Order: sequence, then structure tokens, then C-alpha cells
Amino acid sequence: MTDRQSLMLLDTASLYFRAFFGVPDSITAPDGTPVNAVRGLLDFLTRLIDQYQPTHVACCWDNDWRPQWRVDLVPSYKAHRVVEEVPEGSDVEEVPDPLAVQVPVIAETLAALGIAVVGADGYEADDVIGTLATDAGMAVDVVTGDRDLFQLVSDGGDNDPGGPGHRVRVLYTARGVGRHEVLTDAVVQEKYGVAAARYADFATLRGDSSDGLPGVKGVGEKTAASLLASYGDIAGVRAAAADPGTPLAAGMRAKINAAADYLDVAPRVVAVARDIEAIDRSALDLRRPGSVPERPAPADPEVLAALVSRWGLDSSVERLLAVLRG
Repeated sequence: MTDRQSLMLLDTASLYFRAFFGVPDSITAPDGTPVNAVRGLLDFLTRLIDQYQPTHVACCWDNDWRPQWRVDLVPSYKAHRVVEEVPEGSDVEEVPDPLAVQVPVIAETLAALGIAVVGADGYEADDVIGTLATDAGMAVDVVTGDRDLFQLVSDGGDNDPGGPGHRVRVLYTARGVGRHEVLTDAVVQEKYGVAAARYADFATLRGDSSDGLPGVKGVGEKTAASLLASYGDIAGVRAAAADPGTPLAAGMRAKINAAADYLDVAPRVVAVARDIEAIDRSALDLRRPGSVPERPAPADPEVLAALVSRWGLDSSVERLLAVLRG
């Protein structure tokens, strides 16, 4: 256990989806219910906590995977994932039935272990992560397979949004948790040609089909990076497109101007929230269970024992508890 404080923020849904599709569905509970996502997630936590030894841990939750305020701005936002629209509520996401039955088990098991689960109504896990990572007072590692969170990466300079002196990295799991990439600002710059602080602008221009964001027609990654290198940010790009005196090519000028309605609203959709008022940090205890006497691991031994017995989680829970306790 290190004396230096650090916070690990996990994009929980990203990880349990990866576990569900990556761990054989032959892994079942005694009653035959699939538990591949549950055990896979617990094993991911064991690997990551053991490798990075965070002093604080939070599993961030999608209380609303498709917030209405984002849909109001860009109606196509995640629309292709909706299987049922719920008036004045959270739309139902397309989730395989064998995974859906495991999500409550994941939440119950994390609670029994004592690992903090943090969500906020009307917000996605990305926004919870953004809020907890900003001015965290310690180094932060964000675990996700979602490129949107690259915008949080910070080397901790005086003007960085993550807070002066406290770096934020992304542990990017797109190639698997065991082969994750560690993204710093330098890595983001090398991979995409933009600083992490400009990644949200880059993603807005480029678009993202997985989130239903069209982007600016005819603008891909290289063009988006070039525009931002020349004009700084989206406001600068739009100003250049509106000014016939700038050297911006006529065709690109027309594309930017044609996307005016999209560019009016998309930056707010792409930007990760960093200041969710409903999250009271002073009321959260994110210390790693098992790291101090007042944060035992597990938090509720009886409940955990019942969950382990019912769902056949013995080995995965034992390994995670050993790592939590150091």
C-alpha cells in the first residue's frame, strides 16, 4: 500500500459490458444463471487495483445512460441503442437479457465489498467521473473503454482543468483490461494531434457514430486536428469560417458553416460534466476498503457471504478481498 494518495475511477458499465462479451457464458451460478459479467468485473478490479494500488476507489454508475438534456440538444444522441422510450424517465438501453440480470448482482456485490458506487440522476457515469476527477486533490486514474473521457487527461499544470498539481490519466481498455493503454496528455497529442484539453472539440468536429453524433460532414480525424491546430478551438474554427479574410479553403468554410446548427449545441453534449451539484464529495468516503480500520473489507460480511453462495463468486471475491486488504 502506497503512502501517496491516488484515486481510481471506474467506468463500471464499460467494464461489465466488456466482461460480458469477453468472459465465457459457460460461467454460471449454481442455479444456472450466467455470472460471467459479475465475475469478469470482479477480476478486472482485482487486476487493476493490484497493479496501481490506489488509495481511493469508486465505481461510477450510469443513473441515466442517455440524459434527456443531451437528447434535447442532439436528438440522435445514442438513439440507435434505444429499445424503449420512457416518457419523463430514462429510456431503456439495448442490453442482452443475460447481462441485464447480472447488473443488480454487480451493484449488490460492490456494496457488500464496501467499494463506493457513485451515480447522479440525470447524468452518465462519464459525468460522475468528470466531477470526481476535477480538483480531486490527488492523482487520478480513469478506467474506461470510452474515448470521450480522454478530454479529462491532465498533466496537472496550473491551468489544467483537472486541478493544479494533480495529474489525470486514462487507463484505456479498448484492447482489453490486461492490455490497456495508459494515456497521458503527451500520448493523446501523439495519437490524435491535439492536446487532451482540446479533445472534446476534436470529437465534436469528427463526430462519433457509436454515440449518434454526426460531426461536421467531410471532417475526419486528420482534418479536425488540423483545424484545431490552426484556429485553437471550435469557436476559433467557426470564426475563421465566417471570415472571408482567413486562409481557410472555400470547401471547408462551406462545410463548417453548413454545420452551424450542430456546432451550436454539440459541444455541450460532448463535454463531460465536471460540477454535478448532486454529488457531495464531503459525504463520500472513497477510501479503498481494507486500507484503514474504519473501511473494512468486506463492508457487510453476511450479505457478501450470501451473495457468494448464491451466485458462485467464491474465487473472484477471495482474490479481490486479498488485493483490497493489501
